[in-house]
Amino acid sequence: MSRTLATAIALALAGMTTVASAQAPAAPAAEVTTQLPRTVRPTNYDIEIVPHAEKMAFDGKVRINVDVLAPTSTITLNAVDMTFANVRLGRANGKDLVPKTSVDAAAQTATFTFDQPLPVGSYLLSMDYTGKIGTQANGLFALDYATPEGKKRALYTQFENSDARKFVPSWDEPNYKATFNLVATVPAAQMAVSNMPIAQNNELPGGLRKVRFQTSPKMSTYLLFFGLGEFERATLKADGGTEVGVITPKGKVDQAKLGLEAGRDVLKEYNDYFGVPYPLPKLDNIAAPGSSRFFSAMENWGAIFTFENTLLLDPSIATVTDQQRIFGVAAHEIAHQWFGDLVTMQWWDDLWLNEGFASWMADRTTDKLHPEWDPDRVGAAYTSRGAMGRDAIATTHPVVQHVATVEQASQAFDGITYGKGSAVINMLEDYIGADAWRDGVRSYMKKHAYSNTATDDLWAEMEKAAPGKQFTQVAHDFTLQPGIPLIKVDAKCAAGKTLVSLQQGEYTVDRPGKQPLRWHVPVAVQPVGGEKVSVLVDGQASVELPGCDAPALVNAGQKGYFRVQYAPAQFKALANAFGKLATVDQLGVMMDVSALSAVGLQPVADALDLTTQVPLDASPDVWQNVAGTLGGVVDIYGDDEKAAAPAKRYAISRLSPVFQKLGWENKPDDSSTTKQLRTRLIGQLSSLGDEAVLAEARRRFEASATDPKALPADLRRTVLSIVAYNADAATWDKLHAMAKAETSSLIRDQYFGLLSIAKDKALAQKALDMALTDEPGATNSAGMIAGVSREHPDMAFDFAVAHREQVDKLVDTTSLSRYYPGLGGGSDKQEMVQKLKDFADKYIAPTSRRDTETAITGIQTRIKLNAARRPQIDAWLKKHAK
Repeated sequence: MSRTLATAIALALAGMTTVASAQAPAAPAAEVTTQLPRTVRPTNYDIEIVPHAEKMAFDGKVRINVDVLAPTSTITLNAVDMTFANVRLGRANGKDLVPKTSVDAAAQTATFTFDQPLPVGSYLLSMDYTGKIGTQANGLFALDYATPEGKKRALYTQFENSDARKFVPSWDEPNYKATFNLVATVPAAQMAVSNMPIAQNNELPGGLRKVRFQTSPKMSTYLLFFGLGEFERATLKADGGTEVGVITPKGKVDQAKLGLEAGRDVLKEYNDYFGVPYPLPKLDNIAAPGSSRFFSAMENWGAIFTFENTLLLDPSIATVTDQQRIFGVAAHEIAHQWFGDLVTMQWWDDLWLNEGFASWMADRTTDKLHPEWDPDRVGAAYTSRGAMGRDAIATTHPVVQHVATVEQASQAFDGITYGKGSAVINMLEDYIGADAWRDGVRSYMKKHAYSNTATDDLWAEMEKAAPGKQFTQVAHDFTLQPGIPLIKVDAKCAAGKTLVSLQQGEYTVDRPGKQPLRWHVPVAVQPVGGEKVSVLVDGQASVELPGCDAPALVNAGQKGYFRVQYAPAQFKALANAFGKLATVDQLGVMMDVSALSAVGLQPVADALDLTTQVPLDASPDVWQNVAGTLGGVVDIYGDDEKAAAPAKRYAISRLSPVFQKLGWENKPDDSSTTKQLRTRLIGQLSSLGDEAVLAEARRRFEASATDPKALPADLRRTVLSIVAYNADAATWDKLHAMAKAETSSLIRDQYFGLLSIAKDKALAQKALDMALTDEPGATNSAGMIAGVSREHPDMAFDFAVAHREQVDKLVDTTSLSRYYPGLGGGSDKQEMVQKLKDFADKYIAPTSRRDTETAITGIQTRIKLNAARRPQIDAWLKKHAK
């Protein structure tokens, strides 16, 4: 599943120097977690569905082949919001048994009780049932959307992590794999789609038809899919004869061309990489209007579901960033067809086996097939640092984490699972070599196809592929314990050589007295301009480099998951050689020094001094980082406009010459990173109050009413965001009128999002009030409230809590425990801490408060760190600001 992850806490991270003696424990062998009795296991489901979209309900029949593994008088499975009739249990040459049925809504189960214990053997459990069609992306749900012909309704399913139980009574846990036969009675004029191709179509009276799909492979319940609506489909023949398709609302299939071609190209790459060909006859990607607070796409086997803002490219609004997102998400979901679908984790503890690997695989494949999107090869720096903000605070968790409840499983879809998981894989592949890593993956896939695994099953194959590397020890260190190593660096010249000493501590932001954990850390050391040397740091290590002229760069290539702290003399030497570093290493050094300086482990002046060394013609990626650093400096001052003024003036003076060089309009030879830097600078300068940029943005917006060229696609979203953020009442009303008049659901949804970002409090309140109406659409309203929270977190949180019963209906259930903390987490007021605690005490289960605790820690730490940094920044600005 591809998630739109919440913005990582904007904290830099601290480290300790003491080395602990404890090693990471080996993963204990354990029975697979289940919340169901272990006495019965399904092998096949025959499901018949009759959806009633207008009534928001459906009728179902299911026949489940089950094996009774031990004598039992009860069969318990998962079911939510269902009624049952005609429940029967049959056995070959035996009389059907009629059980008593009981439902436990809290446990999300139905239990069928028999008069006598059932002997071990095979049975057929059959029943009729009814279910509900929802308005949010859980179970079977409906999406209403605008078209030029009027409002339409389509149906889709979303089952990860535990919502197949809203569609079919089932053993709704990943370790209970089975095959599925799905039959649906649907309107004859609509298209039905599922994991497998249609096997049979039969016309029925009353404008209906019965659609029977081919039998699925053995798979987990959460991967089953059903969709129905006024769709159209385009296809290509891909590697191995697989039919790759895209399915969209009618009139939009041409906008899915990039997604279709991505499916073809990525499938070919993965067939080769995994060494096991994609096993299904077709692979569709289904575009749906609307959105979710939980995910943007889902890897249903053979029938990927993707919200249309992550699959469709409308040429009037699409940017290069949209193209990258569409390709990257497609690559992520197609990677799941192997890591997740073919081989599935046993239980949600090992969710990272799905998500971390798919994230890494998507990045790798995007780099290989579209190198033009990252010409300076900087992806490793972002991958290695992506999860560190979350991983350095007390509420983090190991990559492999224990999950006890369904709600905890929903919380497991976070930055550690995705981002740190991907970063650790990146580091481990670099440590043992790309060929050995691929060999291990291929062996793992062949050995465990159509079954379930734990993380150590993957490590066992890697150990075989890379003997003698202490691979499992390194992997355990980074997946079974939380946190980030801090590598402290010192160096001295002796006998014409540089002796580099490395000492490992821990990088933590909110626990300065914490005893550091211990890792075996693969570290690449390089004299600037020279050859890399690799060493495994176990507490401490040393490396000898030739000569004494070139400073030592640690984490060369930036694939290691750790922070680096140089002794003052070494940092000064490295800073003087900054221009000689590869772009990826420039970014890595800048990111590390910013993080260290934020918590007092290095002077703030060091981080700011580095930004002065970036020349006008530096890589766009480096300038993106400079823009972020300077914008972050301004943010430290919060609402104190007077105190922030020098920082804003300095930032404008530093960034404006770069923007003047780029100009407003794209040039024919602009790289993708140049285009992205242009829009980043326009947005950043506008937020800093650059009057010339603000005026031009307003001019282009006004001119666009009669001149479409005033807002080319690459500028459109940035300019509209500037206008919406700075809107007065008249401008807000104009944007509102544009939203109401729009007949493209994709563009309409964007307009309603823009209405939520105004900095004017009165307009923000109007957006909040609108979110509780039907106007934005059922899946957009929660996003509008979240949009308000970016500028007005306290207002958005208070509003949502005051209208909690209404707001709860606007949020998919998998997101509820993180949604409210997410609204308040951006606050810089201590009062919000108590509000979050009070809300959690009332409405969030004690076992599901990690996101609340993270938000609280973020607020408290941000307030503390910002106060400590301001005097240092003020002093630096006095020397450098004009």
